[in-house]
Amino acid sequence: MPTITTADGTEIFYKDWGSKTAQPVVFHHGWPLSADDWDAQMMFFLGEGYRVIAHDRRGHGRSTQTAEGNEMDTYAADVAALADHLDLKNAIHVGHSTGGGEVAHYVALAKPGRVAKAVLIGAVPPIMVQTPANPGGLPIEVFDGFRAALLANRAQFFRDVPAGPFFGFNRPDANVSQGLIDNWWRQGMMGGAKAHYDCIKAFSETDFTDDLKAIDVPVLILHGEDDQIVPIADSAHLAIKLVKHGTLKTYPGLPHGMASTHPDVINADLLAFFKA
Repeated sequence: MPTITTADGTEIFYKDWGSKTAQPVVFHHGWPLSADDWDAQMMFFLGEGYRVIAHDRRGHGRSTQTAEGNEMDTYAADVAALADHLDLKNAIHVGHSTGGGEVAHYVALAKPGRVAKAVLIGAVPPIMVQTPANPGGLPIEVFDGFRAALLANRAQFFRDVPAGPFFGFNRPDANVSQGLIDNWWRQGMMGGAKAHYDCIKAFSETDFTDDLKAIDVPVLILHGEDDQIVPIADSAHLAIKLVKHGTLKTYPGLPHGMASTHPDVINADLLAFFKA
């Protein structure tokens, strides 16, 4: 398996498909998943002639099950190490959920010439948790509940999330896919419990406001209007006001995991942005 070893000895697994001379598209997965969550996008954009890359965040998937470094500064540093290793230039970075925070933090700090565009899908920025400065955020008790459920029975928790709010399968008219539920569980259980526990704080409490303001490349923000995991009013609707060169597109009725439930819709909009 292709991996890089970071400065602290962590092995980061990655996929790198397509011509090395093609424009790179780097996909950043959500919590608690892996690069496999992007299969529908990786195959599509490979077919469109792009070089497609996705990594398993530290503590997730096939990367080292780290006890330390499970926070956004280190996540972004790992991405920078991967970009340096592969010498990526003019890359498009696409992040979902927690991965959207990782994209914002990395792109804001990236070396000149590394990044051409960025996409945030159902992404956590600017900040998820409720604070005096973010009164519309989710109360800390929501994330404490995540932590408690993970500690009590991670395997069951990782069934309940995809079977319910993540893909919107708890809605009365939902077209439930057992395959998507099982694949979410499979990816989640590959990772480390400690890293997953720590990452809840990383995705909920990190404030990406300054990152969004610092990004100087075009940014596409996509968000499902029925996102039950990252509510749109306190994420995409705020993030679009902070980026310099942003475009917001929202999808009535679509869930947090819309890139998996509706890949044809999302892929078409991504392709249009990539080619613009």
